[in-house]
Amino acid sequence: MAKEPALSNGKRRARRKTSKRRTYGPIPDLQSYLRPDWWRSLFGSLYLKTDGDVVGDERITRMEVDRICELVHLQPDEDILDLCCGQGRHSLEMVRRGYRSVHGLDRSRFLIRKAKSLATNEGLSVDLREGDARKLPYSPDSFEVVLLLGNSFGYFENPSEDVMVLKEVFRVLKPSGRFLLDVADGEYVAAHYEARSWEWIDDRMFVCRERMLVQKDRLICREVITHVEKGVLTDQIYAERLYTKSDLQGLLKTVGFTEVVVQDNQEMESSRNQDLGMMARRIFVTASARKEWTPRPARKREFIQVAVILGDPEKSDPIKPNNTFDEDDFSTIDELKTALGSISGRKFVYIKRHDRLLNDLVRLRPKIDYVLNLCDEGYDNDPRKELHVPALLEILGIPYTGSGPRCLASCYDKSMIKGIAQEMGIPVPLSSIVLPDAQSIEIAVSYPVIVKPNLGDSSFGIFADSVVESEEALVDAVSRLREQFGYDKPILVEEFLTGKDLTVGIIGQPGGSYQVLPITQEDYSTLPPDLPRICGYEAKWCPDSPYWKIKTIPADLLSSVEETIVEWCLLLAGRVECRDYFRFDWRLDGEGSPRLLEANPNPGWCWDGHLVKAAALAGMSYADAIHSILAAAEERIGITEKVLKRLGH
Repeated sequence: MAKEPALSNGKRRARRKTSKRRTYGPIPDLQSYLRPDWWRSLFGSLYLKTDGDVVGDERITRMEVDRICELVHLQPDEDILDLCCGQGRHSLEMVRRGYRSVHGLDRSRFLIRKAKSLATNEGLSVDLREGDARKLPYSPDSFEVVLLLGNSFGYFENPSEDVMVLKEVFRVLKPSGRFLLDVADGEYVAAHYEARSWEWIDDRMFVCRERMLVQKDRLICREVITHVEKGVLTDQIYAERLYTKSDLQGLLKTVGFTEVVVQDNQEMESSRNQDLGMMARRIFVTASARKEWTPRPARKREFIQVAVILGDPEKSDPIKPNNTFDEDDFSTIDELKTALGSISGRKFVYIKRHDRLLNDLVRLRPKIDYVLNLCDEGYDNDPRKELHVPALLEILGIPYTGSGPRCLASCYDKSMIKGIAQEMGIPVPLSSIVLPDAQSIEIAVSYPVIVKPNLGDSSFGIFADSVVESEEALVDAVSRLREQFGYDKPILVEEFLTGKDLTVGIIGQPGGSYQVLPITQEDYSTLPPDLPRICGYEAKWCPDSPYWKIKTIPADLLSSVEETIVEWCLLLAGRVECRDYFRFDWRLDGEGSPRLLEANPNPGWCWDGHLVKAAALAGMSYADAIHSILAAAEERIGITEKVLKRLGH
């Protein structure tokens, strides 16, 4: 078996407890049980155990990197892509040896996160991201060397998709760039595979394997992984197309590679030395990309032109105190303009009059590259119309930063986003909905509970007395929302969690390149003991309130809890299509288990907001944080840093 290929971000498999997974039992035909996209779910923690005798052996990795350096003559200053990098074993070893520009890409979120964690722990600088090998997220002519190692070729059901991978490799290689392919010796595997085998993984786990050869060029494999105490952990089926040396030479030449050389076979040894399967004998093939530089389209403008959409200061705003923009708001906008003004290579024009928004955008459309959408107030400062601004930009065909209309609509409805999370196995607090026309209030949640608008953001309608401990107080809190705030939509009644109040900020794309900012928690130590520990409206808008003194500090979490929360955030962000920058709010229950409170796909961008506070803990200034958001959006919409370099910035 081999590492997973880097593939498109498809539907994530639902979380499940492997202890409940049953075996298929006897299977007469493995092919009938093979999923075409088996590679989407195979490469997790068990893969690192079953193949750990090879992919987890540092001695083997060092030996392989020795040979890689020899075959492609790696130089320290070259741009190197480790395609299908898995947990980054080759990438990280190359960085340890002084190679300064190493990039790794793989389909498996689990393995990429593992690689990032290892790089962080060792202080290694390497660009690691999720991605699709058939559609690489890199510009043409980006790398001197591309490596496709560890038998990560031939997983697709259709051979034409293997050709797509090779064409993408050719595209991203610079003229005269070098390619190294490390793949199973198909001829040897077809002649020597074992129909059935088994091996001990460690002193508690063993794996039984079945194999069948289909049409002489595709080996289908089954693994039943068993724990001596827990029973069957998983029963999984995967496949690999078998290529001979002549097959590979023909494929590479067809794509356009020259100087195709099949090197000596690589015989594999391992510490277990039991069942090496398709890793037993491998072929190393080197090739060159003899081509011209890809023509670059001429660009007339010297700078990237960006239109910034903000809230309208001349209109009322129901979220703000006194329903209007005040000096703090104007000061916040000035801080933003100062930060944007310090970012080179871009010029900004600001749009804030919503009555003229459509006309301004039509007028500016030929002159701008994209829109920086910071209108979290919503069109006409109506938070229910937050999605209208990106919807208008899509109608006009103008690229923009941040999440799209559907994502904003899903996350604005707290009950809806929790339903989506539950469907994906992500835990949420227990809750009930009180409809506008309800004649009585009946909830299926134990007290204490917190009462909040189901639709809304910026902590609108959430105060200290929103936390209630009796039916009478609940009725009062619901009536207050209806009468005092004029809120006529469904009301969410949610169990009040007493654990740590957490925020997770992420910049980038959940299925590609992203940065998880340090998780933060709210420090409620200055609050009087009789006040509930919440970060509501008073904490954000009322300087005279005791809640104004709440501080945001680095979260103190068990590493296992932190890793789980981050995984769930990325999973949910991918599901609802969050983009560029987003934030999730969590709370621990009394036993320390995390529960999702809210998803914020268009979080506050102000200099003292939660996202920027988290960025500061990562060593980023306000301007750095804004620049990172711009860079993430520009990469997604096709305006990369390399474009800026060509413009001399």
